[in-house]
Amino acid sequence: MNFTAQDVKELREMTGCGMMDCKKALVECDGDKTKAIDFLREKGLAKAEKKAGRVAAEGIVDVVIDGNVGAVVEVNSETDFVGKNAEFRAFVKNIANQIIADAPADVEALLASEYKANPGQTVELALKEKIATIGENMNIRRFGRFEGTLVGYVHGEGRIGVLVKFNVGDPSVAENEAFKTYAKDIAMQVAAAYPEYTKIADVPADVVAKETEIFKAQAMNEGKPEAIAEKMVVGRLNKRYKELCLVEQPFVKDQDKSVTQYTNETAKALGTTIEIVDFIRLEKGEGIEKKEENFADEVASMIK
Repeated sequence: MNFTAQDVKELREMTGCGMMDCKKALVECDGDKTKAIDFLREKGLAKAEKKAGRVAAEGIVDVVIDGNVGAVVEVNSETDFVGKNAEFRAFVKNIANQIIADAPADVEALLASEYKANPGQTVELALKEKIATIGENMNIRRFGRFEGTLVGYVHGEGRIGVLVKFNVGDPSVAENEAFKTYAKDIAMQVAAAYPEYTKIADVPADVVAKETEIFKAQAMNEGKPEAIAEKMVVGRLNKRYKELCLVEQPFVKDQDKSVTQYTNETAKALGTTIEIVDFIRLEKGEGIEKKEENFADEVASMIK
């Protein structure tokens, strides 16, 4: 057996399926959880949930916008206590401002750049000094940067950070309170509804092919003839797009309209055009698995 009881438990948490169904799926897929999720979906037992493991790492995500340039950055720490530390939070804000100013290509380039909040040292050295001062390991994990008409949103004191870029026909509209309300609504939509792409055209061909394969297998397993199954795939794929793509999603504040309809209504009221160009959504610790320890073992290790 290439999996453990913990794997079965985690698969159940990710899919909402029964323990026996999860165990069978792992047996069929040789312990591969990603394949097991697809197996359960093909059997019509699981919805298409995020495949990342439980969010476990601490720290914060922050968003800073300066004029028409914005950055969102995730900096991790070992404990939630440090994530609330004022010195730590100020450091994260400085890093976001550094990203705005320098437009580094990646985290490696960011670490090698001169730290603007304390010229003469690199960001990497500043990070090491914070680790020494605060007494916990820290890591600048990832970031994103946009230029243009932007809105930022931070949820849950830094649990989720969102940066959205818009294309507005009349740039002056960006200062209008109605547009600001709309833009914040869209950023909150990204935070709450977890879209993976902006529009259907952004969905990679291999993702479309995979979803098509799963939906066809679902229909065939329901006993539908192949010709009927292929027609059913179209409808199910369109439904899936409403989960994956921001502009196709039902608007969280009014489920009777889509994000596209809300955007068009706002644009018409403001006498301009509005396009949601792109977004970045970072969730603290997403995809990082934290080592689980028995509480008694943890206390014993601290005594040692």
